[in-house]
Amino acid sequence: MTTRHWLIKFAPFRTSWEQIVARGTFTPRGIRSPEARKHLRAMRLGDPVLFYRSQQDQAVVGLLEVTREAYPDPTSADPQWLTCDFAPAASFPSPVSLETIKATQALSDLPLVRRPRLSVMPLSATAFTILQTLAQA
Repeated sequence: MTTRHWLIKFAPFRTSWEQIVARGTFTPRGIRSPEARKHLRAMRLGDPVLFYRSQQDQAVVGLLEVTREAYPDPTSADPQWLTCDFAPAASFPSPVSLETIKATQALSDLPLVRRPRLSVMPLSATAFTILQTLAQA
């Protein structure tokens, strides 16, 4: 089975990267986009997921790993809405800002650039590698 690569956006006033690292786990709640739900459903154990801090200082700040596949979001009475569990795998020494992402030609087709309101999105292996490389600079 091929590894899939993902990016998840979350507002730091709801759950910060630092809180995720301290807790050792992350379970996003309240994702209500049908497209994001489709992506959550497609995630598999061990898939790598980039964590994008949205709304304030917009940047990719760390790496997560899927530790529990999609299940009903406990914040909704409607079982169609899903969540997954993640574990932090690495904090990036150099967060990759949205400005840098937009200025990188190879990332111009990134869903983060084309569909900025989408909270969970797939990434190509190439885009994932480029973002990780930029985060190490």
